[in-house]
Amino acid sequence: MNAIEIRNMNFSYGNTPALENVSFSVSEGDFLGIIGPNGGGKTTLLKLMLGLLKPDTGEVKIFSEKPLSNKNRVGYVPQNTHQNVSFPITAAECVATGLVGMKKNSKKVLETLELVNMENGAGKRLSSFSGGERQRILIARALVSDPQILFLDEASSNIDFLGQDEFYRLLEKLNSRMTIVVVSHDMAALSKRIKSIVCVNRTVHFHPNSKITSKILEEVYGCEIDLIGHGIPHRILGSHDHTHGGCCS
Repeated sequence: MNAIEIRNMNFSYGNTPALENVSFSVSEGDFLGIIGPNGGGKTTLLKLMLGLLKPDTGEVKIFSEKPLSNKNRVGYVPQNTHQNVSFPITAAECVATGLVGMKKNSKKVLETLELVNMENGAGKRLSSFSGGERQRILIARALVSDPQILFLDEASSNIDFLGQDEFYRLLEKLNSRMTIVVVSHDMAALSKRIKSIVCVNRTVHFHPNSKITSKILEEVYGCEIDLIGHGIPHRILGSHDHTHGGCCS
């Protein structure tokens, strides 16, 4: 069974097209990386897969059903971990919010915190943790309901350089038990772990392999580029056109 199926999907914000004629499928157990320029539609695509947005035309299915019909099989880690940091809640209480509509289970909460190596912080306030530690707690909140797919939107953006490798190793571990879909600008780190790639810049290109090449990046960013190091996605090598979202330098 495919975990995700998208067919002939189009979506606009008012009169502004955001995604056009999108079709691809993701197998169960895949580790999918979603890349593309700012404003290209990455987060929009993620929200359509989550059912937070509805396509204008076409269809999105999660395990052969509409996304909201399968919401209990889906975990989601949003982009911004700095919101509501000062809210008086402990790590364990935060994780327990992932069990909304389900039976309270303190043992399950602690087991999930242990899975992300945060069990020692269960009773500490959320505001006392670093950005990377909060990210792990939010991942635990997404995992506590035992989802079959985990969606992450720029989940490594609040983690320092040294913590990012540990973060991606955690995702590799989780991928042994669920499908992972991650939006990221960190292409160098992604290319070591993912199994397939979706390039998004209003149109969508699916690549059923993990190798992020200059050709793939040229395809999505619309200019000639050259991969260079960790944290720096590419270098512009020639003239280019910014009309389709532009290039990153």
